[in-house]
Amino acid sequence: MTFGSILTLMFTALLVENFIFSKFYGCCPFLGVSEKPSTALGMGMAVTFVITVASAVTWAVYYFLLQPFGLDYLKTIAFILVIAALVQFIEMFLRKFIPALYNSLGIYLPLITTNCAVLSTALLIVQNEYNFLQAICFGFAASLGFTLAIVVFAGVRVRMENAEPPRAFRGFPLTLITAGLIAMAFSCFSGINL
Repeated sequence: MTFGSILTLMFTALLVENFIFSKFYGCCPFLGVSEKPSTALGMGMAVTFVITVASAVTWAVYYFLLQPFGLDYLKTIAFILVIAALVQFIEMFLRKFIPALYNSLGIYLPLITTNCAVLSTALLIVQNEYNFLQAICFGFAASLGFTLAIVVFAGVRVRMENAEPPRAFRGFPLTLITAGLIAMAFSCFSGINL
């Protein structure tokens, strides 16, 4: 494992195989929480923390508990339980020790539990047989890609508020068309082979 291979893995997770624009994971919070850049950034930071920690914990659960005892088939259920417990632990910790941060992220924390990008990260780590360092780097880069996508989209949505589209495109239809156009722009990274 070289430093270059770690950077390649992270670049791929961040841009080439972006969860939102390439794999369409986590579209619900992407569309629902991207109205303002500040809320999008808050959601992105919370998701980054949860995915990074969940990547390490689910890797350990899979390779130290499930695989040695032949319980590989329980990985999805085990990962969901780990992610839900992790989000609950983070919520309790923030509520008790950092109430200001808890109040600013309050509504976003429960949404992270149901974000399919978190579960898919854990499943992709196992599927691709990453080692521990690769798992953490992949989780961190993939979550940064999620954050990048949601913040960029929030910036575009702020600019769209001044637009006067035809009545048929107002609201959610224009939001979906815009998301598709940004996804097409991000698809230029898919031709990069590192």
